[in-house]
Amino acid sequence: MDPSDVAAILIEPVLGEGGYVVPPKSYMQSLRKICDEHGILLICDEVQSGFGRTGKWFASEHFGVRPDILAMAKGIGSGLPLSCIAANRSLMAKQPPGTVGGTYNGNVVSCASACATIDVIREENLLQNSLDRGEQLREGLKKLGGNLKTKNDVRGLGLMTAIEFTGVPYGTVGKITASCLDKGLILLTTSAYETIRFIPPLNTSSEEIDECLGIFSEAVKEFVE
Repeated sequence: MDPSDVAAILIEPVLGEGGYVVPPKSYMQSLRKICDEHGILLICDEVQSGFGRTGKWFASEHFGVRPDILAMAKGIGSGLPLSCIAANRSLMAKQPPGTVGGTYNGNVVSCASACATIDVIREENLLQNSLDRGEQLREGLKKLGGNLKTKNDVRGLGLMTAIEFTGVPYGTVGKITASCLDKGLILLTTSAYETIRFIPPLNTSSEEIDECLGIFSEAVKEFVE
């Protein structure tokens, strides 16, 4: 395909449903360079990775990349339904007012929730907490993984962390998460490979991370040697 036939490239800075895969910084920067050279729009989908989840407001900041269009949702409203896009003024001006519509546009309650969410992230220094607790979580998972005979990969940014097991029977992570649920810990698997995702609230404490690691360790040892 010729670059002139490409209008835009849409990418998650950190792969979400694929298992929280973090690309090399050089990959994202090369992508930005290619888009600039050929007049292609770079669109970052930060629905999962935005609003402090990775320890910065948006995951693209970790790579020193500024997208042309930024899509965001989920964390922006702290549970209330809200999504939005951002782009530079010249690009947004190509859409006259009223061009884009929707049934729930401008929902005042959701917008108020978003404003409150931003205030709390700033006032309680939750970006730094996301970085600190994420590092604590990954270090704990790596220590656990080092004591297992099976291969595993711990990865992520901030409180967007995953562990992938290789060489285990299909469905192993489903059994692990079910056991964790019985013990009071809710975790999320993925649609790809034997991977478990950890998505704690941004205000999670150090003690809660330790409790999480304890429950997870106990569950893992039931099914993974």
